[in-house]
Amino acid sequence: MAENRHERLGLTDQDVLQMYRTILLSRRVDERMWLLNRAGKIPFVISCQGQEAAQVGAAMALDKEKDYVLPYYRDMGVVLHFGMTARDLMLSAFAKAEDPNSGGRQMPGHFGSKKLRIVTGSSPVTTQVPHAVGVALGGRMEGKDLVTFTTFGEGSSNQGDFHEGVNFASVHKLPVIFMCENNKYAISVPISKQLACKNVSDRAIGYGIPGVTVDGNDPLAVYEAVKEAADRGRRGEGPTLVETVSYRLTPHSSDDDDRAYRTREEVEEAKAKDPVHTFGAYLRELGILTEDAEKVINDEIKREVDEATEYAENAPYADPESALRFVYAE
Repeated sequence: MAENRHERLGLTDQDVLQMYRTILLSRRVDERMWLLNRAGKIPFVISCQGQEAAQVGAAMALDKEKDYVLPYYRDMGVVLHFGMTARDLMLSAFAKAEDPNSGGRQMPGHFGSKKLRIVTGSSPVTTQVPHAVGVALGGRMEGKDLVTFTTFGEGSSNQGDFHEGVNFASVHKLPVIFMCENNKYAISVPISKQLACKNVSDRAIGYGIPGVTVDGNDPLAVYEAVKEAADRGRRGEGPTLVETVSYRLTPHSSDDDDRAYRTREEVEEAKAKDPVHTFGAYLRELGILTEDAEKVINDEIKREVDEATEYAENAPYADPESALRFVYAE
């Protein structure tokens, strides 16, 4: 029998089943988007495959009623846990008027929802990091008990925004969780050509804050690290840098051919650690994910993704005139 790790973390069987469901929903939405792209129905996909466990494990350690998330473009698992739906994501992929992120004006992956506390991202990478610091500072000035959570790739951790944001948050002991989703590649550049230190988390010491590296394929390890970081932030002890190490199972985006810079063997090897399978195996071993439960979850998700696809494909585009709204004074 597998050791029951989730109970030690204060999670129920229901919690981890929900965790698995959201991981699987992220994967299925993403897989459907690739098919739609290849069929010429949607223009662009930037994938979360291989990173869902880290995203969902982290999101579940936060308080959806209080905390703000500033996700980066792959964070489907984060935004689904925070309340976005498969339909919302599909409306964005099809660039339809009802897209809640931007009314069909933005590329997919620019998540934003005021009511769900998801702060919209911008196309230049890492700009969300100083924004997360600003939200945390604003929360402190207003006496609110909130933590901000922001994510970025390991390539992004070389940008000036990362260093400036972490430095400011560290000096002012702001409740920010900086989570680097290290998927080994910044587009085509492997991590060996990006960092001279071993881990992204090694950079934390330069700012006087804790840095921790965890297995990004293990949602429970990520949950534990982020929960600890959130508790620390709420106690007024300042920010934490969390690094989750996984692997990008797809090309960088639907416009990229990853065969130019990595072998098929390397990708296949990484698939053996795919969190959809490894976390599923953990739940099966404990008797939580029974055959019946698995069938129900798979059937529900298939229906959800089918419905979302059909709805978004048939939804209207925005009126051309609406492109001028929010640009000029009316």
